[in-house]
Amino acid sequence: MPEFKRLGLTTDQVQSFIDDGFVKIEHAFGTDLAKQGRDALWAEMGLSPDRPEGWVQPVVRLGFKTSRPFVDAANTPRLHNAYDQLVGKDRWLAPNGLGTFPIRFPSPESPGDDGWHVDMSFGTDNLDFMEWRANVKSSGRALLMLFMFSDVGPKDAPTRIRKGSHAVIARELLPYGDQGATLRQLSAGGYTSTGDCDIALATGAAGTVYLCHPFIVHSAQPHRGRQPRFMAQPPLLPAGEFDPALPPSPVQVAIRRACGLKL
Repeated sequence: MPEFKRLGLTTDQVQSFIDDGFVKIEHAFGTDLAKQGRDALWAEMGLSPDRPEGWVQPVVRLGFKTSRPFVDAANTPRLHNAYDQLVGKDRWLAPNGLGTFPIRFPSPESPGDDGWHVDMSFGTDNLDFMEWRANVKSSGRALLMLFMFSDVGPKDAPTRIRKGSHAVIARELLPYGDQGATLRQLSAGGYTSTGDCDIALATGAAGTVYLCHPFIVHSAQPHRGRQPRFMAQPPLLPAGEFDPALPPSPVQVAIRRACGLKL
């Protein structure tokens, strides 16, 4: 595989991203920013960390946030270095905020959104979200990112990740070309093609970030812990379309290798 400059991620971490489809970055942003973010989200929900009797829904969804703690959390030097290493220098847009936030609360109820899926990348102006699309070049999305604004343990509804599933999805997208596949087409089989993949749990302390390949198959799960889980799940947007004249980034290396194309 091509050599990638070691700025923030080690060579092993970059290789793990190519092989498994994600990399975990601890201390990606500060715990002070995490607390500022949590405080803002609590205030917007009109709920309190000290009054669990008000936590009556299994999940509360909040939209994209552009206030200072969220912008700063998404743009630390460590993360900018990692974006460069995985996507390519000057090939991504600096995030102007973070979101969405599926805030999950301890509950015996099913959250109702815990199915396996791949996030779509373009065509999202269609009112029918099942017509949203993704293509093998990953137009419209450079990475899927998981930003932890609270500590997340194994019982705290950590996102489930199917390791290596990005390679399966790349092969399934290849026949659709630039037009890509819709979510309806891609999910028709229930992602059973990735059912044998090992499962990793996105756990970590507040300030941890998981940078995931755009094609990774993942899912939510019920919260069986004690404290609410605060996490943002934004995309990293590309600066432009795939340029074959540039050296392939790890995102592209993973796709090409999966599809049996020249690296």
